[in-house]
Amino acid sequence: MPLSPSYLDEIVARNPIEDVVSQYVTLTRRSSNLFGLCPFHSEKTPSFSVAPEKGIYYCFGCHKGGGVINFIMEIENLTFREAVAFLAKRAGMDPPEEGRADAAGRERERLLALCKAAARYYHAQLKLPQAQAARDYIAKRGLTGATVTKFGLGYAPDGWTGLIDEMTALGFSKEELLKAGLALKHQTKGTVYDRFRNRLMFPIIDVRGSVIAFGGRVLDDSTPKYLNSSETMIFNKRKNLFALNYAKKSKEDYIILAEGYMDVVTLHQYGFDCAVASLGTALTEDHVTLLSKYTQKIVLTYDADEAGQNATRRALPMLEKAGISVRVLRVQGAKDPDEFLKKYGPDAFRSLLDKSENQAEYFLGALLRKYDLTADDQKVAFAKEATQVIASLPNAVERDVYSRRAAEAAGISADAMMAEIDRARKRLSRTRQKAQERTDTAVAMMHQPKERGLRYDDLRAAMAEEGLLRQLVREPELFGRVDLKEAEFSAPILGRAYTAFRLQYEEGRPVGVSSLGEAFTSAELAHLSGVLQKSGDLVNDRALDDYIRIIRESAKKRENTGQSVEDRLRAAADRANRKT
Repeated sequence: MPLSPSYLDEIVARNPIEDVVSQYVTLTRRSSNLFGLCPFHSEKTPSFSVAPEKGIYYCFGCHKGGGVINFIMEIENLTFREAVAFLAKRAGMDPPEEGRADAAGRERERLLALCKAAARYYHAQLKLPQAQAARDYIAKRGLTGATVTKFGLGYAPDGWTGLIDEMTALGFSKEELLKAGLALKHQTKGTVYDRFRNRLMFPIIDVRGSVIAFGGRVLDDSTPKYLNSSETMIFNKRKNLFALNYAKKSKEDYIILAEGYMDVVTLHQYGFDCAVASLGTALTEDHVTLLSKYTQKIVLTYDADEAGQNATRRALPMLEKAGISVRVLRVQGAKDPDEFLKKYGPDAFRSLLDKSENQAEYFLGALLRKYDLTADDQKVAFAKEATQVIASLPNAVERDVYSRRAAEAAGISADAMMAEIDRARKRLSRTRQKAQERTDTAVAMMHQPKERGLRYDDLRAAMAEEGLLRQLVREPELFGRVDLKEAEFSAPILGRAYTAFRLQYEEGRPVGVSSLGEAFTSAELAHLSGVLQKSGDLVNDRALDDYIRIIRESAKKRENTGQSVEDRLRAAADRANRKT
């Protein structure tokens, strides 16, 4: 059963969008709107806007948008009903009536409850005699009892159905165990068995404190060494970071990005409570976006081996692109932070943190170690690579400092090095200019919706329809002068919005996208938010009449050609299919 419009209106009224969004994004006022760095994609220049008067948000970069309910759905990865319940709790309101949660919401809650119960089971197993190998491993790695408890470490018994038996006794089904990634089904026999066996278990906890998955380390020579839960409806490894639930509370103004579970656990034990790690995958754009919500400073502490250094080289440009200040800690005298801390202690590690390098220092240091600068051909190769690194630096002073440093290391003149850097910058400028030209060419299509399924057939009519909607949302009393029908709109999404807005007006409710409910998808709400955020048209009788005239002319033209709304929808679907 749908939630009542009055209840949704109350949810929206008690959760001002600027208050809710500011808990996730640092906002700065510009005129009547607020701007900040988008929480949904990486960017250096704020393109994310919040319009308090309209109750909407919109990003001009990634084109996500909607009302406060839609924002919570996106930022917290919740369903519509879960987002409503989240905001109701925030505002001290009664939750949606019991029994109205959709099937996906109920399933999500069951899987979260199952993972929580599984974490308790694994932790309890660690104390039993059969877990001696796990306890020996923990002792060998120098972990204290307090650390084991803090991270909820556990043990998966060396059997086939230990977890399954325990969880089914608690009322969970084998199907739920499969969906949670805790069990597997034999392809031929069809039997269900535990996914994790004879492993030290690391619960993976999201930023809200919910157990969403597990990582398991072998205690013998089995492979793989580390095994993670499969992705589920509650776990996406590209959108979660191990220990971020703790690191987000750290008093440090930076986050240490390490390579694995044990590095992070050890760092926390030694007092570095701002450490996190990705979950069995390379750093992704989603990880960067998540990190940017909590810090603008990152210290990379990946392993000293080739794989770790490759990961560092991949991560640096991603983090820099997001406007995050990055430094690289080179572990010396040990293969990783865990081993270094055990050998030299926290004071030595903090000294390493203080000496961590910025991006230019890191890359130049790597080049110095790569080339033999006593050989002329090696000097030339070094200078060629170094110029590319230095040419990309935006600051002239930085370019001067590092060009002199590179020239001295290679034994060549500073003038020759700077000349090569200038040529490299010109090449880089030409590349960027061509990219800008491609962007300028795309501007002609800027008025088209970004979602292919929402593309406009008649751009002139759609622009008039957009303008009409903006007029009506700004001045709802204008509905008294407009007698258009939904079928007269050339763009089905705009016609549906017109009908929904008119119904809001007739029921005496606030007119806008904030409480449109489940009748519109996230993509549709984002598009409508973008439409309402456009500026330039004034609310006046002449503009209103012009919009109505254009809409009716277009409708009459379609009527004469016999193209119905259904025809337009079918044509749009056909075009989308041809492009896929």
